[in-house]
Amino acid sequence: MSKIKVHDTAEVHPSSQIGEGTQIWHQVQVMQNTEIGHNCNLGKSVFIDATVKIGNRVKIQNGVSVFKGVTVEDDCFLGPHMVFTNDLTPRSFNHDFKITKTHLKKGASVGANATLVCGVTLGEYCMVGAGSVVTKDVAPYELVLGNPARVVGQVCKCGKRANLSI
Repeated sequence: MSKIKVHDTAEVHPSSQIGEGTQIWHQVQVMQNTEIGHNCNLGKSVFIDATVKIGNRVKIQNGVSVFKGVTVEDDCFLGPHMVFTNDLTPRSFNHDFKITKTHLKKGASVGANATLVCGVTLGEYCMVGAGSVVTKDVAPYELVLGNPARVVGQVCKCGKRANLSI
């Protein structure tokens, strides 16, 4: 793991592949057989579950857990304490549940404390506002807000709100 910064308190399983230039900060846990691209930044108390794939230049803010079944492509932003789910019918006693996949396409951004209900796809460069609850797919460049999240506009690649009416 040359040219990778891993804080002394972080735990990175030796079977994980971590790209050059990636920084893994305080109390992060990276489970087995994960793939994390180059130039990523994993903030304090991030959890990456086994077999998760994370692209290049992804920023994962403090307190985010990325569970099995989640794929995060290049250039995505995961805001502080945003939440992924991976089970549509959770029960504490169900030990053979089926993972429902979630996919974040290139450049998707998710605001702080937002929740993504499993099974959704976030399109390229879309943006999910802080605190929103996403229950269905978000198209490329859409801006969604609220609970449940609804389309309120569009954003450009740089993240600024576009002057278009929907």
